[in-house]
Amino acid sequence: MEARQSKRTANTPTTGTPYGSWHDPSSGHFRALSVYAEDPDCVKAARDVVGSYLDTWSLTYVADDARLVVSELVGNVVHHAVPDERLSMPGAKRHIDVWLMTWPGLLSIGVSDEDSTPPELPAGEFLSPDLAGDFVEALVPDRGRGLLIAQRLADAVWWSPGLKGAGKTVWCRFDLDRVWADWWAEYSTR
Repeated sequence: MEARQSKRTANTPTTGTPYGSWHDPSSGHFRALSVYAEDPDCVKAARDVVGSYLDTWSLTYVADDARLVVSELVGNVVHHAVPDERLSMPGAKRHIDVWLMTWPGLLSIGVSDEDSTPPELPAGEFLSPDLAGDFVEALVPDRGRGLLIAQRLADAVWWSPGLKGAGKTVWCRFDLDRVWADWWAEYSTR
């Protein structure tokens, strides 16, 4: 078998869209990390690692929103998830996976846990701001605030059952063109 020399240079920076990464954006990026819910710094660790990856990929303009979404989703697992398989295992740690994927124009974040109970995704507005008047707390529901925040920041939020019927993943998608335009409009007025 004969080896051939590639005509393309590896790790060559690309140019193009305003949200382009210095990595090759045509192939996208994928990173995953695992934390344990019993670790007191698990939410901070997940938030910091996701921010670091986005900064490395030159996607700093979406990093604040992504960090907040990751904080809320991991926090939901810490406070609400009860693993299906480990209810009878004292001292078992709850495993959380955070998935970070980019494609040209898209960023997806997934947070997986071991509880197959579907999340309670908020339906939308609970009360018109005009009707709330001085009672701003009427606009915030008792439950689902983390997912409500994720819905406000991301372009789409959904969930999928875990592999082999155990656990679930909550997903958020950011359309980078929209985020870039919003960020640039705010940045240019400063």
